[in-house]
This record gives sequence, C-alpha cells and structure tokens, in this order.
Amino acid sequence: MSRNSLESWQQLEAMAVAIDGQSIKHFFAQDPERFSKYHIPGNGLLFDYSKNRLSDDIKKTLLQLAEDCEVERWRDAMFNGDKINRTEGRSVLHTALRSKHCPDEGINRQVQQELEHIASFSTRLRAGKLQGYSGLAITDVVCLGVGGSNLGPEMITDALPAQPADLLNMHYISSVDAVPLETLLAGLNAETTLFIISSKTFTTTETLLNAEAGKRWLLSRAPASAVAKHFVAVTEDVEKALSFGVALAYCFKIWDWVGGRFSLWSAIGLPIAIARGFDTFESLLQGAGAMDDHFRSAPIEQNMPMMMALIGVWNSTFLNIDTLAILPYDQNLHHLPAYLQQAEMESNGKSVNWRGEALTYKTCPILWGQTGINGQHAFYQLLHQGTHEVAADFIASANSYGKSEIHHET
Repeated sequence: MSRNSLESWQQLEAMAVAIDGQSIKHFFAQDPERFSKYHIPGNGLLFDYSKNRLSDDIKKTLLQLAEDCEVERWRDAMFNGDKINRTEGRSVLHTALRSKHCPDEGINRQVQQELEHIASFSTRLRAGKLQGYSGLAITDVVCLGVGGSNLGPEMITDALPAQPADLLNMHYISSVDAVPLETLLAGLNAETTLFIISSKTFTTTETLLNAEAGKRWLLSRAPASAVAKHFVAVTEDVEKALSFGVALAYCFKIWDWVGGRFSLWSAIGLPIAIARGFDTFESLLQGAGAMDDHFRSAPIEQNMPMMMALIGVWNSTFLNIDTLAILPYDQNLHHLPAYLQQAEMESNGKSVNWRGEALTYKTCPILWGQTGINGQHAFYQLLHQGTHEVAADFIASANSYGKSEIHHET
C-alpha cells in the first residue's frame, strides 16, 4: 500500500489544509501551556517542539502514521542487522560502532579491535612517540576526505575546544581546488606532517587526487621509504592502501555496513581521537550509544529521534515548508549545518521508494543555515518579514566553553 493512501496520511493532509494561515502565536493563544506537553528531556538534551504548528489531534495522527508505517519494526530491524538498505543489499549498523547491541558478536569483536587500534595509535601520536622519516615528532595532521569522511570529523573536532594536551595541528582538506592544499603545504614541514586518507573504497576521486598531491609533495623532500611513516589510511580496501605505500599498522578498517554520513563513530573519527584524545572520542561514542538506547526503548511520543522525524515529516511533507534552517547559537557548532545537510538530504532526498516507484510527495526539506548570531545580521530579515515559509531549528548550548558569562547570556 502506498503511504499516501493510508487513512492517517489523508487525515494529516486535511489537517494541514484546516490550519493554513494559522500562526504559532495562534496555537499558544489556544494553549499557553504547550511547552509542558510538547517537549522531551533526556541524555543531557532538551527537545522543545512546542513552537510548531501542531495540535493534540495532529500529534495523535502523526503517531498513528508512524504505527501504520511500522516505524518501530523498521527501527528494530536496523538494530538487529537486517539488510534494510535494499538498494545495496546491506545492513545499516553504524549503531554497532557505539554500543554492543549488535546481535552479531563477530561484528562487536571487530569494532572493539578497531577501537583498541585507534586508542593505541592516537595516544602514541599525541605523546610524540610516532615520528616521521627523520626522527622528528609529528606536529601537523592533514586529513584528506570528502562528504561523510570529512564533514563529521571536522565538525566534531571544532565542536570540542582544544585542551592543554591537544598540541597537534589539525587540517582538513576536501576540495579538489588545488589552492587550499597548496597553500596549506607551503607552510608545513614534510618531516613533521602526517596525512590521513579517509576513503571507504580507496577510490574516491577527490580524496585520491589530494592524496597523490600530498605524496608528490612529500617525495620531493624525502626518500620513498618516508611514505610508510607519513600516510595513514581509513578504508575497507586495505590492499589498495598498501599499494599506495601505507604501512599495515597505519591502516584502519571501515566496513560496508557503515554509511559514510554515519561514519564519524568509526575509524573515520580517528582525527577526533588524535585531536582531542581517545578518552574524548570514547565519551562521544558513549553519548551516541545512550541516545541509541533511548531511540530503541522509549515510546514514540517520548522518543526524541522519533518525534523529531515526525515533526519534520509534518512540516515538509504536509505543510509544504520546503526548507529547514539549522541555527546553532554556539560558534563551536559552526560546521553542524553542513554536517546535517548531508545526513538528512543524502538519506531522505529521494524521488522513488524502495520498490522503485515514483513518489508523489516531498520526502525531505532543503537544509541550510549557519551560526545564529551571524544569521541575525544576514538573512533573518527574510525569516521575519519575507514571504517564504521556513522551518527553523534553534540549537543552544546551556553551558558555554567561554569564560565570559556576559557573552553567553547575550
């Protein structure tokens, strides 16, 4: 049965027509205590969805739609390792990277072994115990990747401010424009520079182009044997990495059941462990695992990811709000909009269903945005006074890493 032939779907279409023209102010006037009903706390987060054009009846029907579409069954199938990626015939098990819920003990062992490898390598590198070809300690790490192999690690590295022990300089290159890489390398020392090539297949055109350029730069200053001490690979195809010249001990594994946009919790996150320490990376995994537990066990109406998804479907598919602005009020999260663009739009930006049938409804908003303060002095006038309907996610940090309380309160 097509999704839009469901009774709950058709009811939501009618409800969307019925509230056309009503503002959020109208809903608060009808129910000033909306926040008490329309928020979910948990895992150090607070999800407030009271500022959406939503009523009790609409929420009830959205929950019915989730039941009609068997969302919980599909969630459980994902955690169980079923091959829910029908296009490629693969499991979707990025959750196994950050918890031990995977029923396949072999996968759990592989994940643990790779974590131990990440811990050992990152700890030694941060302590200056991994030297370059001349015996000098590494000072700069150039991370080469694109898409999920770059967006996640760079976002997290910037989100977590440096501590006194974080002495390595991290650099992220994804563009095939030669200028960023050439400009960076002009200021680096080949004896103290390490490259990380992050490519699942080790064939990604943009990444390999930059990797070859880095290799030429190194070999113009060092002997051929230097490659083994200055290049790291995160890939599923270890043989290709070895052919490039990467030493086996410098090869890190990623598996076909890890999607690129969900890969920062795998060895793709090696730059995070290098930049901020393995303990911090492990804490990141634990936080994601805690949210997985919540997602897996909480009833839908109290389930943060579930309700976020349903609100997104309501706004985009039924209210025809075509865009979603991601507005973090925390400078450390300035890469979050770009990261979420891929996570949402690459996942849900589809024109056919898994049967190959053409879809007649919208599946995903266009995500965009930047830090809120900059946005306030750029595009907020359109949000306030323009004729476009734009959904907006405001993301605020309760506590700032900054020392000035005045700045944070402002």
